[in-house]
Amino acid sequence: MEKIFGKTEGLKKSELKRLSNLYRRRIPKERVLTPELAQVLAGLSQEVGRPISLLLDREGRVVRVGVGDAKDLPIPEGARGEWRLSGFRLLHTHLAKGGLSRPDLSVLFLNRLDSLAALEVEDGRPTTLHLAFLSPPKALEEDWRLLPPKPYFQYLEFDHRAEVEALEEELARQARVRELVDGSGERAILVGVDRGEGPEAEAYLAELAELTRTAGGVPVKKVLVFRPHLDPRYLVGLGKLEELKSLAYHENASTLIFGLELTPTQAREIEKATGLKVLDRTQLILDIFALHAKTPEAQTQVELAQLRYLLPRLVGKGKELSRLGGGIGTRGPGETKLEVDRRRLQERIAHLSHKLREFTRRREEARRQRKRRGVPLIAVVGYTNAGKTTLLQALARGGEPGEDKFFATLRPLTRRGFLPGVGEVLFTDTVGFIRQMPKELLTAFRATLEEVREADLLVHVLDASEEGAMGRYRVVEELLAELGVEAPRVLALSKVDRAAPYDLFYLREKLGGVPVSALKGTGVSELREALAEALLKVGVRPQPWAQAPQYT
Repeated sequence: MEKIFGKTEGLKKSELKRLSNLYRRRIPKERVLTPELAQVLAGLSQEVGRPISLLLDREGRVVRVGVGDAKDLPIPEGARGEWRLSGFRLLHTHLAKGGLSRPDLSVLFLNRLDSLAALEVEDGRPTTLHLAFLSPPKALEEDWRLLPPKPYFQYLEFDHRAEVEALEEELARQARVRELVDGSGERAILVGVDRGEGPEAEAYLAELAELTRTAGGVPVKKVLVFRPHLDPRYLVGLGKLEELKSLAYHENASTLIFGLELTPTQAREIEKATGLKVLDRTQLILDIFALHAKTPEAQTQVELAQLRYLLPRLVGKGKELSRLGGGIGTRGPGETKLEVDRRRLQERIAHLSHKLREFTRRREEARRQRKRRGVPLIAVVGYTNAGKTTLLQALARGGEPGEDKFFATLRPLTRRGFLPGVGEVLFTDTVGFIRQMPKELLTAFRATLEEVREADLLVHVLDASEEGAMGRYRVVEELLAELGVEAPRVLALSKVDRAAPYDLFYLREKLGGVPVSALKGTGVSELREALAEALLKVGVRPQPWAQAPQYT
């Protein structure tokens, strides 16, 4: 007997058998229903005293049978591929008049069904048919289109296939238009939560958009939700999730990205409620790190951070995933699939941690050799995308070109340079900081950040052209304090060629610092002099050739 879904409690075996026989039914793929199916559904629904739901594929085959309302029938994931819709349609009975309800239409929309039909039943006979399709995604229209209710026999010749094909064609056309305008990256709706922060929450959401672009996504809409108290299950509430699902449909977006870190339960429930891919800010940053990790050390650090994030989010499916243990006399369900996955992750984490300790040992040996030579080390630190790599290239002899994106540099680059009055120095680049740096990344990159703790001097690079520069300055200083960094700092106000004069004046008034444009060479000589002066103050002894020409 085929499985019957929904509210089957109290049904007789004979009734379950007749319901199971519905799986043998098949209707022409261009039709909504047949007279025979309408009569059978009406009679069965009257007999059991409950609505009956059928899920059909595009070939007209019954793939699921359920007892109860449309929302009681679980919809499998559609065979999207070449289709924009799910490839399923739902036909169910109503034992009372009233047409399609809001929950019915939500089932249509949230599952992207080809269509939703409700057949009214009166005294065991089929009467009125209500039919609904999704609307093409236009901002001012409803998410669905209701056809006029008619006696069911007037819909027997309705060309269902032509209606679905026309909708698919319109969806594909609008998707092509958006791709030409916005690019072919993964389209995402960004969701920020304002718990009373005001402008800071808006800045946080704008930063999430930059992270999305760096990861290769297309942020099509930014939604800021005011919510002082978070929903423990849905974060922003079920009603808001339905709005976001509607927005994603109209914007042809397949991903929701949240600005807060989601709990495993929240991520699972939001994905279930919307049918969309769900990411949080931590996952997004980990993706960016994985994208930019080129060296074995950086790849090891990123993988370790990803596994530590994933470990508490593993979800099993109960005893059906268990396996029997080996050996004679084994009892019980044995080791579950979830336990096996968790153990393998823990083994991989242990292996990667051991590799990182090897990298740390080599890095410590390189630091000891530098100290024996007595060459001062200057670490370049700052918020991500503040211009650290470009400034390093201007200060040192050689280097790599910077990129206008978040976390473009993951491995510490060390280059030789020269400071007047001091002599040879080493400049080292570092991983950029960001607000609420994921703890998994701080742990994995701690060995790399040791370069900062061992430096004789820090160059704190602050993007003077960025709105909210003061906030970014505080973020970096707080993270340096958390890492226990006590080295003296020289502040470099970068990108001054793009900064507004008043903003630059305000930052210099509040923080001091040396204005610099690494691309145009403005202020680089003044910064070298400030660095040399700071090194001499902390007791660095000038080398005999300290007056040699400086590197350019």
